[in-house]
Amino acid sequence: MLDEYFGLSKKHTKFKIELVAGLTTFLTMAYIVFVNPSILSLEGIELSDIERMDKQALIAVTCLVSGFATIIVGIFAKAPIAMAPGMGLNAFFAYLVSSGKMDWRTALGVVFLSGLLFLILTLLGLRKRLVEAIPESLVSAIAVGIGLFITFMGLVKLGIVVSDEHTLVKAGPLKTSVLIGLFGLLVMVFCEMKKITGGLVAGIFTSTLLAGLSGRVEMPQSLISLDMNLGAVALQLDILGALKWSFFGSIFTLMFIDMFDSVGTLVACCHQADMVDKENRIEGLDRLLGIDAIATMIGSLFGTSTTTAYMESAAGIEQGGRTGLTAVVTGILFLLTVLFVPVVGIVPAYATAPALIMVGLFMMKQVKRIDFANMEEAFPAFIIIVMIALSYSISTGLAFGFVSFTLIKTISGKAREIRPAMWIIAALSVLFLTIDQISGIIEHLRSLI
Repeated sequence: MLDEYFGLSKKHTKFKIELVAGLTTFLTMAYIVFVNPSILSLEGIELSDIERMDKQALIAVTCLVSGFATIIVGIFAKAPIAMAPGMGLNAFFAYLVSSGKMDWRTALGVVFLSGLLFLILTLLGLRKRLVEAIPESLVSAIAVGIGLFITFMGLVKLGIVVSDEHTLVKAGPLKTSVLIGLFGLLVMVFCEMKKITGGLVAGIFTSTLLAGLSGRVEMPQSLISLDMNLGAVALQLDILGALKWSFFGSIFTLMFIDMFDSVGTLVACCHQADMVDKENRIEGLDRLLGIDAIATMIGSLFGTSTTTAYMESAAGIEQGGRTGLTAVVTGILFLLTVLFVPVVGIVPAYATAPALIMVGLFMMKQVKRIDFANMEEAFPAFIIIVMIALSYSISTGLAFGFVSFTLIKTISGKAREIRPAMWIIAALSVLFLTIDQISGIIEHLRSLI
């Protein structure tokens, strides 16, 4: 029955191969179970007047959303693609809350609305047009910029980088917790060098074990728990609160980042899995994009940030995974992980911080796709990378980059090379950058009349 439904024979694969591929994908991206709750709960960030999300509930939600979304992909899209709350996207969510722009309930409402907008664009077929309008170098720059952003977060959580009133940041003291985290990072690097699957998880486990042996973590009362307090974050989203003009930029940014992140992942992984037709078009791309958008909306209802396709799916595909059965296996493993929430909850922030640094490293690989010899694309790409990292704002970096691209093309006499959709994106970027000043400008104009 499995052979007939998933087409194992047609794809020249077997149940055992799909099983191993699903396990491989799970191991390579299982770090999200530790890292996502740490980011969303603002762990390691000193905030006194901001309500935090419950970390234990977030662990369970991360497992459930990742599991259900991935199983849906496997059953309905029949693709070996895993989905989970996206790295970078969860960082932006955390930024919205930690900056004081909105509380986490409103931020979940922003995630829901971005997913809804995402779904509408997909159904209208506009998503592909927007993607095609952005030069490949700028798409790569987005990944690199987010990679630097995530790396900086990891360095701060680890304690290597600390704030300084004179130089803004400086190197922190090599405390025991920092050394434990660095050893975990070394384990991750070693595993990557030796091509050992699950290196990020191995590093997190190693650091947590060392922290436990040194008496720095409190052991859980039980290893397995069926008591999941999902109500602490589930169905808490504030959609009406997110429907404010001042939050439009955040909604657009989440939708935009998810759009390029998921499309890039799906294009790369589906080609690797030979899911293309004779015209080199991805089979069932619209269905995958639709599931991506719906998963984001469902994830916000559960209480987590934007859900998207994961590049780590390529690890399972590399192991021979070619059908949706690979995704189903991965999803089931995520659901089983829910039982071990008490164990996951003891993992300290400095143990997961190295995983952020490694993810940043992986995303930096996209820099080779940027043509730095072509100033018309090099400068906007550079602006995106630098502004995302140094302004501590993904949306700001994107906006500056897109505006600079259109300006440079225009002053160089090549405005005709800019696609219509790119003009729309540039206009929205200008709107985003000036949105805080619009009310003041309107009041000033009224005073002149």
